Amino acid sequence: MKFDVLVVGAGLAGAAFAAALRGSSLKIGIVEARPPYRPSGWDPRIYAISPSNVDFLTGIGIWPHLDTSRIAAVYDMEVHGDAGGRLDLSAYDCGLRELAWIVESSLMQQELWETVKRQHNVTLLCPAEPSALAMDDDAARLTLADGRRLETRLIVAADGRDSWVREAAGIDARNTPYGEKGVVANFRCEKPHQNTAFQWFRKDGILAYLPLPEQQMSMVWSAPDALADELVSLSPAELCARVAEAGGYRLGALELITPAAAFALRLMRVETVVRPRLALIGDAAHAIHPLSGHGINLGYQDARVLAEQLATLPAWRDPGELSILRAYARARAEETALLQYTTHGLNRLFKPADPLLSGLRNFGLNLTNRLPVVRNALMRYAIAGRF
Repeated sequence: MKFDVLVVGAGLAGAAFAAALRGSSLKIGIVEARPPYRPSGWDPRIYAISPSNVDFLTGIGIWPHLDTSRIAAVYDMEVHGDAGGRLDLSAYDCGLRELAWIVESSLMQQELWETVKRQHNVTLLCPAEPSALAMDDDAARLTLADGRRLETRLIVAADGRDSWVREAAGIDARNTPYGEKGVVANFRCEKPHQNTAFQWFRKDGILAYLPLPEQQMSMVWSAPDALADELVSLSPAELCARVAEAGGYRLGALELITPAAAFALRLMRVETVVRPRLALIGDAAHAIHPLSGHGINLGYQDARVLAEQLATLPAWRDPGELSILRAYARARAEETALLQYTTHGLNRLFKPADPLLSGLRNFGLNLTNRLPVVRNALMRYAIAGRF
């Protein structure tokens, strides 16, 4: 089978990229190991989607079809340091409708999957797994584990942090483990959250409460490995008590509604996100600390920018040309580097127990809080990509 664009991985970034090309004349193939799974109850994997990515998902026809009863807006955010520092953020003060929307991963994934299944220019190959990749001047050739052979002018790796395509192409990825795990769980709260997100930079990690509908919240605790393992092993009652205490009982007593799960955290940088006939998007291209909530937001913007580059090409242009792919790489370099280094730096800044550093970082939070022009400008850039 021959394609113009072959996407390996139909996760959030990969499926969004394909959906963004629905109006193009490009023939697209998607290789995916298994269809998405929608858990019963609430999904423990929750994302904070920025306003700019809500616009992107609306433009590709996804956002209007999501179940609004399972989505919560964030209008305000409280950030607490480990020694009295505090930063208050408000969508109203920043001139935004909201700071973010809190959405289940599987809710978005299911809608994206159904969209690309119906897309006229997409061939969905599932279940399918790659086994060999060959690149030459004319095409990329992918052999699947069942023996099928695919040829494409451009292959897009959207197959996650441990990308098979990236490794097969010989692109080096430099990983910096944090020695931490992200512990996630969802809770019912005694007190209303009033659509406010909370974050605490603690001596034992970074704790976040993200608002969910119906007086519920999603917790993300970026904790040292030993503590993360301990949290996951606690009984529901013990975990609720521990999380409520760590958050200063800000939302009162808690009731567990989804079991805790943990995933290892690491910073990942790649030597390049493009090669002739190859582009990396999403987690295959970068991994950052979750303290800013920007992981999938970066992936969606990768999908948007690359799709825009390809959709505007005249019919005679080859989508696998390196000059075209370099334009995508340049367009994504600034935001990716800024967020990687900022989140990495914040994680390192709040880790040491040194009293001098503790005073400086908490002073910085309080100073920023007292300078609304600076605070709101930084927030607008972080959320909307512009001041």
